[in-house]
Amino acid sequence: MLDRCRSLAVAITGASGSLYATRFLARAVRQFDPLYLTMSGPAARVLREELGLDVRPETFRPEQVLPGIPEAARIRYYQKGDYDAPFASGSAAPDAMVVIPCSMGTLGRIVAGTSEDLVLRAADVMLKERRKLILVIRETPYSLVHARNILAATEAGAVVLPASPGLYHRPQTVEEMVDFVVFRVLDHLGVRDPEARRWHAPAEE
Repeated sequence: MLDRCRSLAVAITGASGSLYATRFLARAVRQFDPLYLTMSGPAARVLREELGLDVRPETFRPEQVLPGIPEAARIRYYQKGDYDAPFASGSAAPDAMVVIPCSMGTLGRIVAGTSEDLVLRAADVMLKERRKLILVIRETPYSLVHARNILAATEAGAVVLPASPGLYHRPQTVEEMVDFVVFRVLDHLGVRDPEARRWHAPAEE
């Protein structure tokens, strides 16, 4: 089993697939402390479009995307321009960072090392500090540019984990398909969720 990560930064970007972010946060908030959160500008619009949430980056509160989950109050949210966030510096880098969903534009800018906002700076910190960086890309089909950026990110040390649900567990709902990917992300953070459906594996106690 992978070493268990304790502290985590999460970034939401403007790729379609906001449900991946909210379902992941709902489980991660019970596993990681501290848990930092930031989002790109387009992410708020996608949250509004896909989930009907009245989300604005400048007034955002984690409870908006995690209603009914008391632990949401522990999440430390930082706007995309806030370079005072602890995870903007290598001296305070968390154990891991997950970008979920990760747009192809974000992937390309991470590969280029532009660090033009907190999402990109934090990802750059993870790579330079040799910490775990998981990029949950959500796009289809891939262009040659995308494929080369995936290769470059992998060579730099990131884990590129496409939002590609398996179907062998016979999902009955969209949430079950999304959770397949969420559980795989948690696996790579050293968290074995007992509710995960695994290939020909006995039920976990």
